[in-house]
Amino acid sequence: MDLTIQQLRIVLAVAREGSFTAAGERMRLAQSSLSRTVAEVERRVGVVLFERTTRRVLLTPAGQEFAQVAERVVAEFDRGIGHFTGFLAGTRGLVRIAALPSLAATLLPAIVSRFRRDHPDVRVQIEDGLLGQVLDRVRGGHVDLAVTVPTGPQDGLGFRQIAVDRFYCVFPPGHRFAAEPDPLPWSELGDEPFIAFDPASSVRAFTDRALREAEVRLGPVTEARNIAAVAGLAAAGLGVSAVPGLVLPLIEFAHLERRRLVRPEPTRPIGVLFDPRRPRAPVVKHFLKLLEEGPAEESPHFVGAEWTHAR
Repeated sequence: MDLTIQQLRIVLAVAREGSFTAAGERMRLAQSSLSRTVAEVERRVGVVLFERTTRRVLLTPAGQEFAQVAERVVAEFDRGIGHFTGFLAGTRGLVRIAALPSLAATLLPAIVSRFRRDHPDVRVQIEDGLLGQVLDRVRGGHVDLAVTVPTGPQDGLGFRQIAVDRFYCVFPPGHRFAAEPDPLPWSELGDEPFIAFDPASSVRAFTDRALREAEVRLGPVTEARNIAAVAGLAAAGLGVSAVPGLVLPLIEFAHLERRRLVRPEPTRPIGVLFDPRRPRAPVVKHFLKLLEEGPAEESPHFVGAEWTHAR
């Protein structure tokens, strides 16, 4: 049985009005056209839907059952078309984002808040993970965008830089580094016990490079993958660590002190990765635009970080 949405609408209009003439006026169609359509529907379903009298057109018992089904089908169709129209207009849909944990917690909230004000009916999904996991989500088409820190060429993926982040040494109160104000040369970390991020972390490549450039020989090194674990180990006096500015808000629980690291002064590029071969929905384009523009005002989370896109 193959019926169109328009045919269902005509049957429902006749049922509501109880008249072909009134239904035709409501739908701006000729009465003869409605009569032919209803007759065709009845032929296809194999039952009489309306009892026709000189005064009224009434639904038969089979017609009442059919009308209930038609109501549900038309309502669902209208909801779907409404959603699709909103999708094309950029007012409905879904934005899927993968991000490094520190960026998901500090950089993204201000952008999502700004996006939500303009797009209240758009759903936003954020998945946080380590660098390799984030890249896999983009390559597999599981997310639309990734907010991350590239540590090398990403074959086949596009990248737009949106911000830079600088590094700080963190240490417990009472450490000798607390006696001097900013900045702190990397060379001062020589022979210090050090809490290093796991090699899977995006932070590790930058700290290793800076330590090599400063020709630093560290003391005993302890590795940890989780940001909170690095902070907890440092707070326990097991070593100092080097973290990007956007990580600082996530380790406040450990009550560590900090000093800006210089000579060298590595900057961590932060940007958006995407697969240029995949078309982007209007809502995704809007979200990417906000990421490039940055938040409407500076956030206290952006210690040592700044947007690079021209405002």
